[in-house]
Amino acid sequence: MFRGNHPARVDEKGRLKLPAEFKRPLTENYGSLFYITSKDGKVAEIYPLKEWEKIEEKLKEIPSFHPAKKKLMDRINYYGQTAEMDAQGRLLLPQILRETANLMTDVVVFGMQNYLTVANHEDFKRNMDENPLTPEDEQALAGFGL
Repeated sequence: MFRGNHPARVDEKGRLKLPAEFKRPLTENYGSLFYITSKDGKVAEIYPLKEWEKIEEKLKEIPSFHPAKKKLMDRINYYGQTAEMDAQGRLLLPQILRETANLMTDVVVFGMQNYLTVANHEDFKRNMDENPLTPEDEQALAGFGL
């Protein structure tokens, strides 16, 4: 289970050094293979390959001609690449995604239960400020027992 926020940097070669708090459970539970993608081009999503394969199994159940599936497949393939973590705990972020999501220097890495997200720190903070959690959001979440 991945949780919390850990600031990080993307180096000049486009490699993200995973924060130690995430690297340890990733290597112990999943190994070194990942699928890195995005659904919106604003944040990177880093899935351990085992977790990504669960999503692929669900995607196989949706007919290939379904328009929503096509849109999703276009995005996750356009931004996506398989990556292997190197011995220093670094992952190469796909170039298209680095450029589109502005993942060039200071980023934040968030635990999202079974995957990680990577966002430009300033862009993410601005988005949170512009889109606060509303009473309607809180009420919707209360319906799930939160």
